[in-house]
This record gives sequence, C-alpha cells and structure tokens, in this order.
Amino acid sequence: MKITDVRVRKVTKEGKMKAVVSITIDDEFVVHDIKVIDGEKGLFIAMPSRKAADGEYRDIAHPINSGTRERIQEIILEQYEKALTEEIEETEE
Repeated sequence: MKITDVRVRKVTKEGKMKAVVSITIDDEFVVHDIKVIDGEKGLFIAMPSRKAADGEYRDIAHPINSGTRERIQEIILEQYEKALTEEIEETEE
C-alpha cells in the first residue's frame, strides 16, 4: 500500500481540530475526513467516524494494524507541517 496523494484543508476555527485531510491510496482509493487533532501529547490523526445510536463514535474506515496507522499518521502529519510552513512563508512575502 502506498499513499499517493495527501490533501490538507486547515481548520481556521479555534479548537483542537487543526485540519481535515483526504488521502489517496495506490492512485485508486480515497479516504476523506481524516482529522488532525492537537491532543495533550501532540498532534495525532482521527479516522473518519460517525455517531452511532448509542452516542458513541465509530470509525467508518481505519487501518487494521498499528504499523499501518503509524505510517498513515506520519505521512499526514508531515504534509500538515509542510502546509503550515508554506502558509507562513506566503504571509511573510
């Protein structure tokens, strides 16, 4: 599995959610609405989810092992940081 595209949409409202991301896997499959969250231990991703009848949130799509989750998170956070850097450079010009 290879992530072939990452699209970052920064969130301008104050709060813990910093961005919403879409990833493309192998140029064939897209996952939308992955959230970049600023938590107590730093940035992490939350997979797309929906609220169930019992009030709990359940992931709609997610990796089935921790190694894949870590790889996806690393790539997304790298692209998020890159987007922040580009935004800062644009405002300085």
